Amino acid sequence: MAPKKIQFLFPILLFACSALLLQAQIPSGVYISDNENVRQEVKISDDYFIYSEYEVSPPKFIRTLGGFTETYKDKLFVLLEFNSNYTNDSIRKLDLMFNVEDENLQLHWFDTLDFKKLRTKNQDLDGHWLFATRGPDNGQERRGERNTRKTLKVLQDVHFQWIAYDSESLDFKGTGGGSFSSENGIYTENIEYFSRDNARVGASLKFNYKIEGDDWHHTGNNSKGKPMYEIWAKRIGNE
Repeated sequence: MAPKKIQFLFPILLFACSALLLQAQIPSGVYISDNENVRQEVKISDDYFIYSEYEVSPPKFIRTLGGFTETYKDKLFVLLEFNSNYTNDSIRKLDLMFNVEDENLQLHWFDTLDFKKLRTKNQDLDGHWLFATRGPDNGQERRGERNTRKTLKVLQDVHFQWIAYDSESLDFKGTGGGSFSSENGIYTENIEYFSRDNARVGASLKFNYKIEGDDWHHTGNNSKGKPMYEIWAKRIGNE
């Protein structure tokens, strides 16, 4: 092929590849779908997807699942790290068709699901965090990424969720979520669903926080009123 023709075609190919990537992108954020008494919630970042479903009143947790993503054209692929219903359905990966229009998301899954994107709001503790150790930090061994036993906490657009699981066996231990605020060293959780005890829904818990490097020092009293000190480590690559 003549050099001039190569020079002419290169920008076109580059534009086509860029358009394909843009087409395959789902904007990061929290997406909500309310269907009568059931709320369906999607949290998505550049490479991670979480789906949660629960009844609002009376509160009842239904399920959650999530993991690492890739997109191609209008397909979303998810390699699951956790699946609360794994013992019943044995699902380890998802292959979903999706559409994005005006920042609203449609997933073609067990049904056609329409989600509305919530307003973006940035706060101090936004991100993906893995439980590392009990504080204080005296150089003790940490539960790192290589450990299959994980507790993940995701804070995004005023919504939080923690999930305890084993990423290899997909053994699910529990989850809870709702809204949060983190400001001036005070972290507050407002619980909207809790897999272990639906009676906990509606509680508001307040803690102290301090960020040191990639660590979040989380202190205060737990739900039973006992002092606690946890250290969470930023999970790099899920922002």
